[in-house]
Amino acid sequence: MGCGSGGCSTGGGCSGGCSSGGCNKLNTYDWLAEMELPPHMKPFDIVEVQFKGTRKEFFKATNLNEFFINEYVVIEVENGYDIGKVNLKGELVRLQLKKYNRSEHDTDYKKILRKANEADIARHKENKELEVPTMYKARSIAMELGLSMKLSDVEYQGDRRKATFFYTADERVDFRELIKKLADSFKVRIEMRQIGYRQEAGRLGGIGSCGRELCCSTWLTDFKLVNTSAARYQNLSLNPLKLSGQCGKLKCCLNFELDSYLEALKEFPDENNISLTFEDNRVYKQVKTDILKRVMWFAPYTEIGGEWINLPVAEVRNIQSLNKKGEFPPILVQEKKQLKSDKGELEFKNDMGTGSLTRLDDRDRRRKGKGNNRPQGQGQPGPRSPQAIKMTQDRPQTDRPTNTERPTAERPQENRNRPPQNQKNNRPNRPYNNPNRNNPNKPKPENPA
Repeated sequence: MGCGSGGCSTGGGCSGGCSSGGCNKLNTYDWLAEMELPPHMKPFDIVEVQFKGTRKEFFKATNLNEFFINEYVVIEVENGYDIGKVNLKGELVRLQLKKYNRSEHDTDYKKILRKANEADIARHKENKELEVPTMYKARSIAMELGLSMKLSDVEYQGDRRKATFFYTADERVDFRELIKKLADSFKVRIEMRQIGYRQEAGRLGGIGSCGRELCCSTWLTDFKLVNTSAARYQNLSLNPLKLSGQCGKLKCCLNFELDSYLEALKEFPDENNISLTFEDNRVYKQVKTDILKRVMWFAPYTEIGGEWINLPVAEVRNIQSLNKKGEFPPILVQEKKQLKSDKGELEFKNDMGTGSLTRLDDRDRRRKGKGNNRPQGQGQPGPRSPQAIKMTQDRPQTDRPTNTERPTAERPQENRNRPPQNQKNNRPNRPYNNPNRNNPNKPKPENPA
């Protein structure tokens, strides 16, 4: 199977040239594959074979022309055989041996027996399917025994005569009883192998906080010690949640740029919390440092909310030498950039042919002005408008008369002698089915009685 869009399928492989670079764990691109050897040189007879996870080993090959990269082969192991995939061959293997401090003349290399046939590949797939239920059952047995260990992975040998259990533990564990129960349950030879937390993350794989695959599962093979001083040198916050990886340890990438920071820090002054004195006895104290740009920021020591100044490292050293001599150079404070207050620059420009920004304000005011807030005629301010409120505030206030001082209007004589009538009670009761109720001008029918 070949590479897809940036990655490989589940069971396939590639030559290490995927766009993501992580289709194989610890993949190596064979850039010498298409080059022919000189006639007097013999091909290198050691092949690198990859197994489950990040485990790789070197084996002798009698005939290199029979094996190709990403091809399954049957190899020789103690008390049986195993199945692996060819990861690298040729002159690059010679360089890999130097990386692992091994010699090509050693005699402890196992041999590659043959190519894997269809039966071997089918058995290899069956072993892969058995690993997950085996790990779950082994974890339950370890919990019953009360062992303080964590089983992280299981790997079956190609002939299914041996099973290797990888575990992590903080202390030494006595797993002799565990081996007996596992051997009785699975009927295979058991091997327990303790690994570190970084090796466990490399075997399991995953996505880091940067959004890429873990370095320990793609290309990183040697795990160096990472200290919190690496974060201090890079001016990083000492937050364990941000500095820790998926393994629970400090991220390996803290060491990647550490050498550049250490080299840049040599140009900075040795003392911390530097103070500089300028003319008029103005003291500025160090508040911030940009290591890669070689720039230092200073804030006024006596003023609150004063303007910061940034100075290069060379200028800081020069000012320090002048202060030691008793000289106080002038200070150049950069003025703050202010927004232009010109109304012409801030007004809305109708370049696209759209209406004004306030074109919908009148319509919203009409909706909200129903009832008492209904606007007056055109040109007149409404009762709730700012103009009307201002007019009422500017109007002179007069004393309102009290109830005793309020004059009472006399009724006309013609209405005073008129008897009070209750219109509601004196209204004649009309039948509901009055034929003349809708036409009052029509004469009423006479009563035949």
